[in-house]
Amino acid sequence: MSGIRILIVDDHPIIRTGVRSLFTGSSGVEVVGEAATGEEAVALARHLAPDVVLCDLRLGEGADGVQTTAALRALDPAPAVVILTTFDRDAEILGAIEAGASGYVLKDAPPEAIVRAVHDAAAGRLALTPEISARVVQVLRAPRVRLTERELDVLRLLATGASNPEIAKTLFVTEATVKTHLVHIFGKLGVDSRSRAVAIARERGIL
Repeated sequence: MSGIRILIVDDHPIIRTGVRSLFTGSSGVEVVGEAATGEEAVALARHLAPDVVLCDLRLGEGADGVQTTAALRALDPAPAVVILTTFDRDAEILGAIEAGASGYVLKDAPPEAIVRAVHDAAAGRLALTPEISARVVQVLRAPRVRLTERELDVLRLLATGASNPEIAKTLFVTEATVKTHLVHIFGKLGVDSRSRAVAIARERGIL
Protein backbone atom coordinates (compact mmCIF):
# COMPACT_ATOMS: atom_id res chain seq x y z
CA MET A 1 0.00 0.00 0.00
CA SER A 2 1.37 3.43 -0.94
CA GLY A 3 1.93 6.07 1.74
CA ILE A 4 -0.28 9.02 2.60
CA ARG A 5 0.67 12.07 0.55
CA ILE A 6 0.18 15.35 2.39
CA LEU A 7 0.38 19.05 1.49
CA ILE A 8 1.14 21.61 4.23
CA VAL A 9 -0.49 25.05 3.98
CA ASP A 10 0.59 27.86 6.32
CA ASP A 11 1.72 31.42 5.72
CA HIS A 12 4.58 31.10 8.24
CA PRO A 13 7.65 29.22 6.88
CA ILE A 14 8.79 28.23 10.37
CA ILE A 15 5.43 26.60 11.07
CA ARG A 16 5.57 24.69 7.79
CA THR A 17 9.06 23.46 8.71
CA GLY A 18 7.87 22.38 12.14
CA VAL A 19 4.88 20.50 10.75
CA ARG A 20 7.05 18.85 8.10
CA SER A 21 9.40 17.65 10.83
CA LEU A 22 6.52 15.78 12.48
CA PHE A 23 6.40 13.49 9.48
CA THR A 24 10.12 13.14 8.83
CA GLY A 25 10.80 9.44 8.98
CA SER A 26 7.14 8.82 9.75
CA SER A 27 6.05 5.48 8.41
CA GLY A 28 3.49 5.74 5.66
CA VAL A 29 3.38 9.56 5.35
CA GLU A 30 5.09 11.68 2.70
CA VAL A 31 5.07 15.48 2.53
CA VAL A 32 4.74 16.23 -1.17
CA GLY A 33 4.54 20.02 -1.00
CA GLU A 34 4.10 23.26 0.92
CA ALA A 35 2.02 26.36 0.22
CA ALA A 36 1.85 29.79 1.84
CA THR A 37 -1.54 30.89 0.48
CA GLY A 38 -4.89 29.33 -0.23
CA GLU A 39 -4.58 30.03 -3.93
CA GLU A 40 -1.16 28.35 -4.05
CA ALA A 41 -2.54 25.40 -2.08
CA VAL A 42 -5.33 24.78 -4.59
CA ALA A 43 -2.93 25.05 -7.53
CA LEU A 44 -0.47 22.63 -5.93
CA ALA A 45 -3.20 20.22 -4.90
CA ARG A 46 -4.49 20.14 -8.46
CA HIS A 47 -0.97 19.27 -9.67
CA LEU A 48 0.25 17.00 -6.84
CA ALA A 49 -3.02 15.26 -5.92
CA PRO A 50 -2.27 14.87 -2.19
CA ASP A 51 -4.40 12.58 -0.05
CA VAL A 52 -4.58 15.06 2.84
CA VAL A 53 -4.03 18.81 3.11
CA LEU A 54 -3.02 20.26 6.49
CA CYS A 55 -4.26 23.85 6.32
CA ASP A 56 -4.07 26.82 8.67
CA LEU A 57 -7.22 28.84 9.26
CA ARG A 58 -5.66 32.28 8.80
CA LEU A 59 -3.53 32.67 5.70
CA GLY A 60 -2.89 36.40 5.50
CA GLU A 61 -4.18 38.07 2.35
CA GLY A 62 -6.35 36.14 -0.05
CA ALA A 63 -8.46 33.09 0.73
CA ASP A 64 -8.68 31.98 4.34
CA GLY A 65 -8.67 28.38 5.54
CA VAL A 66 -12.41 27.92 5.21
CA GLN A 67 -12.49 29.25 1.64
CA THR A 68 -9.42 27.19 0.78
CA THR A 69 -11.05 24.07 2.22
CA ALA A 70 -14.13 24.57 0.06
CA ALA A 71 -11.96 25.07 -3.04
CA LEU A 72 -9.86 21.99 -2.28
CA ARG A 73 -12.94 19.84 -1.71
CA ALA A 74 -14.26 20.93 -5.11
CA LEU A 75 -11.25 19.39 -6.88
CA ASP A 76 -11.41 16.02 -8.60
CA PRO A 77 -9.95 14.05 -6.96
CA ALA A 78 -10.59 16.01 -3.77
CA PRO A 79 -8.10 15.69 -0.92
CA ALA A 80 -9.22 15.38 2.68
CA VAL A 81 -8.57 18.61 4.58
CA VAL A 82 -7.47 18.91 8.20
CA ILE A 83 -7.45 22.41 9.69
CA LEU A 84 -4.35 22.93 11.87
CA THR A 85 -4.63 26.25 13.67
CA THR A 86 -4.40 28.23 16.90
CA PHE A 87 -7.96 29.56 16.56
CA ASP A 88 -10.69 27.66 18.35
CA ARG A 89 -13.85 29.75 18.24
CA ASP A 90 -16.96 27.64 17.78
CA ALA A 91 -17.99 29.55 14.66
CA GLU A 92 -14.61 28.93 13.01
CA ILE A 93 -14.65 25.21 13.82
CA LEU A 94 -18.17 24.80 12.49
CA GLY A 95 -17.42 26.92 9.42
CA ALA A 96 -14.46 24.71 8.51
CA ILE A 97 -16.46 21.51 8.89
CA GLU A 98 -19.36 22.93 6.89
CA ALA A 99 -16.84 23.78 4.14
CA GLY A 100 -15.84 20.12 4.00
CA ALA A 101 -12.92 19.77 6.43
CA SER A 102 -12.40 16.24 7.72
CA GLY A 103 -10.67 17.44 10.87
CA TYR A 104 -9.81 20.36 13.11
CA VAL A 105 -6.69 20.22 15.30
CA LEU A 106 -5.07 22.94 17.40
CA LYS A 107 -1.36 23.61 16.89
CA ASP A 108 -0.65 23.05 20.57
CA ALA A 109 -2.03 19.49 20.35
CA PRO A 110 0.47 16.66 20.99
CA PRO A 111 2.41 15.73 17.84
CA GLU A 112 0.87 12.26 17.86
CA ALA A 113 -2.61 13.84 17.73
CA ILE A 114 -1.69 15.73 14.57
CA VAL A 115 -0.22 12.60 12.96
CA ARG A 116 -3.29 10.59 13.98
CA ALA A 117 -5.57 13.24 12.45
CA VAL A 118 -3.80 12.83 9.11
CA HIS A 119 -4.24 9.05 9.21
CA ASP A 120 -7.90 9.39 10.22
CA ALA A 121 -8.62 11.89 7.44
CA ALA A 122 -6.86 9.73 4.86
CA ALA A 123 -9.01 6.80 5.96
CA GLY A 124 -12.18 8.81 5.55
CA ARG A 125 -12.77 9.28 9.27
CA LEU A 126 -13.60 12.55 11.02
CA ALA A 127 -10.41 13.79 12.68
CA LEU A 128 -11.51 15.75 15.74
CA THR A 129 -10.06 15.72 19.24
CA PRO A 130 -12.62 14.78 21.93
CA GLU A 131 -12.78 18.41 23.12
CA ILE A 132 -13.41 19.82 19.64
CA SER A 133 -15.90 17.06 18.86
CA ALA A 134 -17.87 17.81 22.02
CA ARG A 135 -18.00 21.50 21.16
CA VAL A 136 -19.22 20.81 17.63
CA VAL A 137 -22.03 18.68 19.00
CA GLN A 138 -22.91 21.38 21.52
CA VAL A 139 -23.05 24.08 18.85
CA LEU A 140 -25.13 21.92 16.52
CA ARG A 141 -27.59 21.14 19.31
CA ALA A 142 -27.90 24.77 20.40
CA PRO A 143 -30.79 26.65 18.80
CA ARG A 144 -29.64 28.97 16.02
CA VAL A 145 -29.86 32.57 17.21
CA ARG A 146 -31.62 34.89 14.78
CA LEU A 147 -31.27 38.61 15.36
CA THR A 148 -33.10 41.25 13.35
CA GLU A 149 -31.08 43.69 11.25
CA ARG A 150 -31.67 46.46 13.78
CA GLU A 151 -30.65 44.18 16.66
CA LEU A 152 -27.46 43.41 14.75
CA ASP A 153 -26.87 47.15 14.29
CA VAL A 154 -27.22 47.67 18.04
CA LEU A 155 -24.96 44.68 18.80
CA ARG A 156 -22.22 45.91 16.45
CA LEU A 157 -22.23 49.31 18.12
CA LEU A 158 -22.29 47.63 21.51
CA ALA A 159 -19.11 45.80 20.52
CA THR A 160 -17.37 49.14 19.95
CA GLY A 161 -18.11 50.15 23.54
CA ALA A 162 -20.78 52.67 22.58
CA SER A 163 -23.19 53.75 25.31
CA ASN A 164 -26.97 53.68 24.95
CA PRO A 165 -27.14 57.42 24.14
CA GLU A 166 -24.39 56.99 21.53
CA ILE A 167 -26.16 54.01 19.95
CA ALA A 168 -29.44 55.94 19.91
CA LYS A 169 -27.79 58.93 18.24
CA THR A 170 -26.06 56.78 15.61
CA LEU A 171 -29.22 54.85 14.72
CA PHE A 172 -31.56 57.87 15.00
CA VAL A 173 -33.76 56.18 17.60
CA THR A 174 -34.64 56.89 21.22
CA GLU A 175 -32.73 55.48 24.18
CA ALA A 176 -35.88 53.60 25.15
CA THR A 177 -35.82 51.84 21.77
CA VAL A 178 -32.17 50.92 22.28
CA LYS A 179 -33.00 49.45 25.70
CA THR A 180 -35.80 47.41 24.15
CA HIS A 181 -33.44 46.04 21.50
CA LEU A 182 -30.91 45.17 24.22
CA VAL A 183 -33.55 43.25 26.17
CA HIS A 184 -34.35 41.23 23.04
CA ILE A 185 -30.65 40.65 22.26
CA PHE A 186 -29.88 39.53 25.82
CA GLY A 187 -32.87 37.18 25.77
CA LYS A 188 -31.93 35.58 22.46
CA LEU A 189 -28.30 35.12 23.47
CA GLY A 190 -29.15 33.97 26.99
CA VAL A 191 -26.96 36.59 28.69
CA ASP A 192 -27.46 39.30 31.27
CA SER A 193 -24.72 41.82 30.48
CA ARG A 194 -23.38 43.87 27.59
CA SER A 195 -19.93 42.25 27.76
CA ARG A 196 -21.36 38.73 27.71
CA ALA A 197 -23.61 39.61 24.77
CA VAL A 198 -20.59 40.72 22.75
CA ALA A 199 -18.49 37.74 23.86
CA ILE A 200 -21.17 35.17 23.01
CA ALA A 201 -21.95 36.87 19.69
CA ARG A 202 -18.29 36.68 18.70
CA GLU A 203 -18.00 33.09 19.86
CA ARG A 204 -20.97 32.06 17.74
CA GLY A 205 -19.82 34.01 14.70
CA ILE A 206 -22.65 36.55 14.85
CA LEU A 207 -20.15 39.39 15.03
